[in-house]
Order: sequence, then C-alpha cells, then structure tokens
Amino acid sequence: MRIVVAPDKFKGSLSAAAVAGRLAAGLRKQLPDLEIVEVPVADGGEGTLEAAFAAGYEEVGHTVTGPTGHAVSASVGIRGRQAVIEMAAASGLALLPEGRLMALTASSKGTGELIRHALDAGCTEIVVGVGGSACTDGGAGLLVGLGARLLDVNGNDLPPGGAALQHLYRVDLSGLDTRLRNTDIILASDVDNGLLGPFGAAAVFAPQKGATAHDVVQLESGLARLVHVLALELGPRAISLSEAAGAGAAGGTGYAALAVLDAVRKPGIDVVLGFTQLAEQLAGASLVVTGEGSLDEQTLMGKTPLGVARLAASLRLPVVAVCGRTPLTREALRAAGFDRVYALADLEPDTNRCMTEAGPLVERLGEIVADDVAKQIQAELLSENT
Repeated sequence: MRIVVAPDKFKGSLSAAAVAGRLAAGLRKQLPDLEIVEVPVADGGEGTLEAAFAAGYEEVGHTVTGPTGHAVSASVGIRGRQAVIEMAAASGLALLPEGRLMALTASSKGTGELIRHALDAGCTEIVVGVGGSACTDGGAGLLVGLGARLLDVNGNDLPPGGAALQHLYRVDLSGLDTRLRNTDIILASDVDNGLLGPFGAAAVFAPQKGATAHDVVQLESGLARLVHVLALELGPRAISLSEAAGAGAAGGTGYAALAVLDAVRKPGIDVVLGFTQLAEQLAGASLVVTGEGSLDEQTLMGKTPLGVARLAASLRLPVVAVCGRTPLTREALRAAGFDRVYALADLEPDTNRCMTEAGPLVERLGEIVADDVAKQIQAELLSENT
C-alpha cells in the first residue's frame, strides 16, 4: 500500500519536512510494510525553498544584502534551468536585527540580487515566493539589485526603503540586467491586493511590519510616486498594473515584478505542487496525508492542504489532514475535501505543549492514522469474504 505524505509546516514548531518525517515514522510503527512517499509542500511563502530542496533542487548559497543593508546568507534552489527563490530568505522579517521592525527603510534589494545569482547560474525560469517580507518599498530595492537606479531630483541614488520613494524623480532602467528579457519570472503569491489605496500594500500589510498610521501615509505616498515615475518610463501600463491582483504582494514587490520584469503571477500552492511533481507522486497511491499547524478559514481560501486535497480529489484519492488545531466543523472539513482530520489538540489540550512537543505528537497522529487505515483494510477484507 502506497501513502503520500504532503504537509505544510506547523508554523513555530516544525518544518514541512519534519512534519512529513514524523508522520511517516508513526505510520511505519503500525504498518511497517507501507510504501510511504514524503513530499513536503508550501503555499509560495516561507517553506517554499525547503520544498524545492526536498524535491531535488540543488541548494546554492550566496551572500546578499539583507532588508536593513547588512549582509545575509541566502540560498537559491536550482534544477536544470529553473530556480526557486524565497523572498523571506533575503528580505524577510526574520532577518531584521534583534527583531526590530523597520517599516520605512527595509529594502527588497537582496531578493533582486538572488535573481541575478540565478541568472548567473544560467536559469531561464525563476520562481519567486514572496511571503514574509520586511519591506514596503514597491520592489524598488529588487530593481536596484538587478541593476536599475532610482534617482532624486539632483541625480543622486535614493536611500533604501519605501519612505525614500517620496523623493523619487527618475527611474533609470538602462542598467537592468539584459538577461531578464529572455527569462520567465513567476510570482508565487496568493495575495490579491493591488498596490495602492485602502486595500493596498501600505494600508493592509505595512502595519504588520511595524508601520504607524503616520508611516503608512508616507509609504503610500512613496508607492504612488513610484507608479507615477515608472509610468513616465514605461507608459500607462505601469499605472494599470498597480491595480492588478498581486501588485500589493510583499510590500509592493509584486508590482515591480509585474510592471518591470513582466512576471506572471500564479497561486503559490499551484507553483509548489508543480515543481514538487506531486501529481506524479500520487500515481498508485491509496491515501494522501496533508496538513498544517492551524486548519482554519484561511486554509479554505487556498492554502496548502486545500490545494493538496483538490489535487487528490481530481485523482479520486481519499485525503486526511493533520493539524495542531482546527475550529472548523466536520461538515466544513468534509466539504473542503478532507475525509478525516486529526489534531494535536485532541491528544494534548495544552497549547504550549502542542508547540514544544509537536514532533512526538505528530508522530503519534501518524500511528493513529495507520491504525485507522489498518481497520479499514480489515473491514474491506471482511466485506469481500462475506
């Protein structure tokens, strides 16, 4: 019997690979003859790069400019001519020194530098997962990392960060890496927000990055200025793309990718399921096990477990999910395609222990899933013999 284990991370506790490994260990304890295939997955945000490595991409490390200008180590996943980049690895919130949020000055430059490293490796298709960014600079830093210059009225380069964009006078794209013309950039993002306005990058996401109400006004002004100046360079298309779904992703990095790099935005889970080749891994499977830390309303809006469940349903495969907790009703879970859900909270009511002891608890859930699978097999055998 073949079971495919394809979970996302349990945020704050276990990586997707660790969840898959623990589940597989629990399944094997009860059913040692199982064929188990571990496929860690993600939704385009943090964990995307790990999923690429698990799928066989080569990890290539680089030193790039972090969100506050300090050097950071970040990796690119490379397989053939395709690269996978995770914005959080170069420009993420977790990279801020001592966790101090810097909403006005954080930059996406390191992400642009990672793209350039991928170009140096000969890649002609680059997936950029844009979750977890620290910046609201409209992707200005990303463009600088790729050779563009952002200038003030005196012809001086602007300092990094979204606030400085208020003083933008001209964008010089003449130095932009010419290899981008023959490269497909895929923006892996589930964010539908446009760049500007009450549902834009500054208003919705900048407060999560430490922006005060006054900061949001400055950042909004800077992003609007970026659109205006890019329109002088690129024409009206730069204005229309500021309203496109995904332009507000990652502090507006989605906008720069769409307007300047001609990126194509795709749902993160679809991108990850594609490069992990999960559909091919499901061939011959009898059961799929997926999951994430919290199986909730956000899950039903298109996060990893739902994407896995939908793919499995298209192949007529049963799906069970494991999670830390779920507030969803059994009816809602079944309607989403989950035949059964197993939660750590059912084993351990103490939330803190669920976090600190997630590994052993997930392994125990694997054992319980295996017990239920064994019971089902026995029931089917009895049915065949009667």
